[in-house]
Amino acid sequence: MTVEVFPYEQLRRRPDIEAPNLFASDAADRLLADTAGDDVLQRGLVVIGDAYGALTLAAAARGARGVRVHQDPLTGERALDANAAALRLDGAYEHHPLDASLVAGARVVLLRLPRSLEALAEIAALVAEHAHPEVVVYAGGMLKHMTPAMNAVFGEVFSDLEASLARQKARVLTVREPHSAAATALDRWPERALDAETGLVVCAYGAAFAGATVDIGTRLLLSVLDAAIPEAATAIDLGCGTGVLASALAIRRPGARVIATDQSAAAVASARATATANGVADRVEVVRDDGLSSQPDASADLIVLNPPFHIGGAVHTGIAHRMFADAVRVLAPGGELWTVWNSHLGYRSALERTVGPTRQITRNPKFTVTASRRG
Repeated sequence: MTVEVFPYEQLRRRPDIEAPNLFASDAADRLLADTAGDDVLQRGLVVIGDAYGALTLAAAARGARGVRVHQDPLTGERALDANAAALRLDGAYEHHPLDASLVAGARVVLLRLPRSLEALAEIAALVAEHAHPEVVVYAGGMLKHMTPAMNAVFGEVFSDLEASLARQKARVLTVREPHSAAATALDRWPERALDAETGLVVCAYGAAFAGATVDIGTRLLLSVLDAAIPEAATAIDLGCGTGVLASALAIRRPGARVIATDQSAAAVASARATATANGVADRVEVVRDDGLSSQPDASADLIVLNPPFHIGGAVHTGIAHRMFADAVRVLAPGGELWTVWNSHLGYRSALERTVGPTRQITRNPKFTVTASRRG
């Protein structure tokens, strides 16, 4: 397919949440594509952080082939594939994990800047260490999500950085000249920390939510695990993040089969590392999945969930409601969904409707823990 102007407006977010205020591309995608120009035609093009395929497919429409792509969310991969099929651009790229195979020998990298500085540091170190010495990184984002600290992160492993003029509230950083600090910088991941309150070792790659810490919602749910959560032959940590809840369940319920599932590649890698660090890798199965799509109906006695309420930079509760629906399908009759949620979101009525009778277990000034029983 050859186009003079790429049809960004035709891109869809499916299977991710679609809504009038959620878009499959933005001004930063367009500015990145325009800034890179024909550089995308060089051999060894790599695209990192492409939300729904705008960067990859605009490059493919220009003639790029053999593009190596890494997207942390599984829904991003599936949206890219669906959009590529719709535009007849499938076959121009291949999916890669965030490792040396993704960037080895790369001369051009298109990067959507992640909001997490830890995620950016991991990506920058990986590119600086394994890409071609003359690699050029075009890193773009919306101004509201960019900070001067991002320049400093690049400066740890690259020597040259140039910022573009802003356009439609977006900007691109052009980064060159990787230096020798990258090799030791990569040794930092996964980060590992002992949580003194719970006794759990938490491991985290750069893009994992909350890093090597226990976020306050998860901590509240952990506080009631021993006293209140019922026995279960099969328990699932849905949206597991770094796998703290999954490892805790495996430690405290040694007879249970524990499954940890998340759509984030960084979360899955982190959860595996956390299970290993806590000596329960043989009893925690970690799965990269869109919700619970790979789990059979009525197969779990217990599901624990700390649902996100952001999709990218937008506040949106649609993903939580999708998780509730997934949970009720996978719960066995009489099984329970234990959810910790920001109290202001008022999820109890939705849990009552979707799952079944719901009771409050505990509450603090910010979070509520509920248990919903499937009839």
